[in-house]
Amino acid sequence: MKIYTKSGDGGETGLFGGGRVAKDDARVEANGAVDELNSVIGLARSLGNPRSAAYEPDPEIERHLGTAQERLFCVGAALATPPQARGRGGLPPVEPAWTEELEQTIDRWEAGLKPLTHFILPGGSTLGAALHHARAVCRRAERRVVALHHHEPVDPVVLSFLNRLGDFLFVAARLANHRENTVEPVWDPRGRG
Repeated sequence: MKIYTKSGDGGETGLFGGGRVAKDDARVEANGAVDELNSVIGLARSLGNPRSAAYEPDPEIERHLGTAQERLFCVGAALATPPQARGRGGLPPVEPAWTEELEQTIDRWEAGLKPLTHFILPGGSTLGAALHHARAVCRRAERRVVALHHHEPVDPVVLSFLNRLGDFLFVAARLANHRENTVEPVWDPRGRG
């Protein structure tokens, strides 16, 4: 299979189940934002700790990020499928249980972290900063999916999953910083850093 087909040279792309739309269509924008999120999570997974040559990724965070990437492919497939083509093609569904699993993980991880008493700035360790970046990209993807939802209905399970994934990535960033003994930068509203 060739990587290029030349079928998109005119500014259109194909959808699952047939049909073509402009590359700036709300459905393509939403799917592209989810793809970007998946890429940013992949980048976060690849980062090591520059302070230690023997750094191994946190196996628990790594496992959850890998699962998130797999599930984002299902979200992308759902978004790339117009309503009239749903149910065809044997694509795996986005499951409500995925959101529940994220909630359980968030609750478990937060139990081991200091309660938030201030806003924190994105940053900290390399992995923590990368996860904060992933969280921001997740929120953008969520906004793009909501924009699509205003034009065509999106499965509410997709909306819930993306919303909770943003929360999960925030807590994962905090956990990575905690486990790497890195102080979270606190926002000083007076601007004194």
